[in-house]
Order: sequence, then structure tokens, then C-alpha cells
Amino acid sequence: MSFNINRINPNQTQVSFVDGHFETLTNEELEELLSQYGIREKTDEPESNIIN
Repeated sequence: MSFNINRINPNQTQVSFVDGHFETLTNEELEELLSQYGIREKTDEPESNIIN
């Protein structure tokens, strides 16, 4: 699954999926999503593209 993440404020991130839908997640929800794919978030970049 491919998706893009964009931090919109210190505690929320918008995740856009390739199928066109998006979700706004808290830090905890984002951490859970990323752990499902074995991905650790890079916090030194304001916007990251993640392809799995």
C-alpha cells in the first residue's frame, strides 16, 4: 500500500492513500498505522512520502 503523510499540526497528520481517500490521525493513531507496515516515522522532515 502506498500513501503520503503530511503533518498538519504538532499532534495531527493527514494521510493520503493512493485510492484517493485520506484520514487525519493523531500521533498515536499514526504510530499504530506505521507499525502495521513496519515503518518508523522520520520526524526531521516536515513532509514524507512513504511507499510500501
